[in-house]
Amino acid sequence: MRSKSREGHQACLENAFRYLSYRPRSEAETRSHLQKKGFDARTLEGTMIELRRRGLLDDAAFARFWIENRESFSPRSKAMLRWELRRKGIAAEAVAQATEEIDDEESATRAAVKIAGRLSGTDYETFRQRIGTFLKRRGFRYEVAQHTISSLWQGRNDDA
Repeated sequence: MRSKSREGHQACLENAFRYLSYRPRSEAETRSHLQKKGFDARTLEGTMIELRRRGLLDDAAFARFWIENRESFSPRSKAMLRWELRRKGIAAEAVAQATEEIDDEESATRAAVKIAGRLSGTDYETFRQRIGTFLKRRGFRYEVAQHTISSLWQGRNDDA
């Protein structure tokens, strides 16, 4: 029985390594994945402890990774980032700490610059509507979106 338990732990650990090899994951995501694979609670808990010990599971580091990734490739509002992290099982305290430095105005501008470049020949109403809708989907408040639209429109006219 003991070797069977050890084999189960090793199989669970290898499954976790494979799952974590694609990208960092939260503890909740990893636990859920391993539960779906059918590992028993004792094996699962032992594996989670081992992964934490090796530094492969760290929700605070995961939250920082997630935010850096989003800020670089697909900026979102602070509120949307908080929602995404909570959905991934990150504790509220870790979410608050990871998102405290985010500036919605800056993020909205970074997100909208690419769209604004593609709207170079449009009138103000089309420009406002397209960027406003885009920023709304990214979770930005109306006030932030309007300020961003005005700044980008003004910058566009200053360049011309």
